[in-house]
Amino acid sequence: MKLLSLLLIMYCGTLFSIGSSMPQQNPDSIIPIRGFCIASPQSKEIDAFIKFIDEELAPRSVNTLILRVDYNYQYKSHPELSDSVALSKKEVQKLVAVCKNNNIRIIPQVNLLGHQSWAGRIGNLLKVYPEFDETPKVKMPDKYVWPNADGLYCKSYCPLHPDVHKIVFDLIDEICDVFEAEAFHAGMDEVFYIGEAQCPRCSGRDKAELFAGEVRTIRDHLASKGRKLWIWGDRLIDGKTTGIGEWEASYNNTYRAVDMIPKDVIICDWHYERPDQTAVYFAMKGLGVVTCPWRNPESAVLQVRDMIKFRNSSTPEMKERFLGMVQTVWSGAGQFLDSYYGKRPESTVNTPVNCFKALFTEIQKPAETI
Repeated sequence: MKLLSLLLIMYCGTLFSIGSSMPQQNPDSIIPIRGFCIASPQSKEIDAFIKFIDEELAPRSVNTLILRVDYNYQYKSHPELSDSVALSKKEVQKLVAVCKNNNIRIIPQVNLLGHQSWAGRIGNLLKVYPEFDETPKVKMPDKYVWPNADGLYCKSYCPLHPDVHKIVFDLIDEICDVFEAEAFHAGMDEVFYIGEAQCPRCSGRDKAELFAGEVRTIRDHLASKGRKLWIWGDRLIDGKTTGIGEWEASYNNTYRAVDMIPKDVIICDWHYERPDQTAVYFAMKGLGVVTCPWRNPESAVLQVRDMIKFRNSSTPEMKERFLGMVQTVWSGAGQFLDSYYGKRPESTVNTPVNCFKALFTEIQKPAETI
């Protein structure tokens, strides 16, 4: 009996020794991109947002921050496009500094092609340059409703207008320079107006080719500066064949553009109600992809597990295209922070705050348990 006890002690000690000597796996090898996407803060919210980066994002090993800047910056190249209250260069530099200190890269976003209006309000680009409008005959309603006779969700600019890219490229270059960014997010989601019959340049053209052409144009400009392009992936999915629908996928045939765009474009694959596994589709098309939840904690956890499974069970060629996860927030930064710190009561489980916490709790589990 004493001999058996001694053998058990020796065996357990050997297991402990082996376990304690096993190397800790780098979280970058499990989920390489661990991202957070939100609207850039207003000037009065800068200090609170910096605190959030230091105390909440960094401890969760967030390494990528996508900031939807749009016109919330005091552009020098086109001051006519800046919001009336916009971030200064000095305020942006404060954000850059705190992210550098925490090894977080910033990817600024300006919505391009689509999302040039919202509800009954036209965005700054078409307000200042109405000649860029793909559908100038569609007037903004006093009270917006969906669906509507015009099929108006958000306006688009015309990708073939001869003057639009000079303006757009100025904005891209300036915002990437001030954020010291090696990548830029162009949005390009939910593009309902493209190749419209009323447009003298786009009428009769293939919508997929128009969409792909705009992706290539933006991508090539960024590549000339050593930068990469990120876009949302919904317009590259066939909404009818998959049954995913017209919001998280395309009903207007832009989905064929997936085979026409450069393979170094990074796809942000968003699904908010179900954990649809379209990341596999993008990876099989040769594109790098991140999965993006919003407010459903249960789906977000499943999406993390799927991403880990995809990476662990793929060929080396496919594995390198499954890049990670990005939590999205579709409110202002101030509103999110108020909810996060309990200043704004939440009445349901399905919120961006709860989704964010569940997502990064799940992301941190593998590194702790391997």
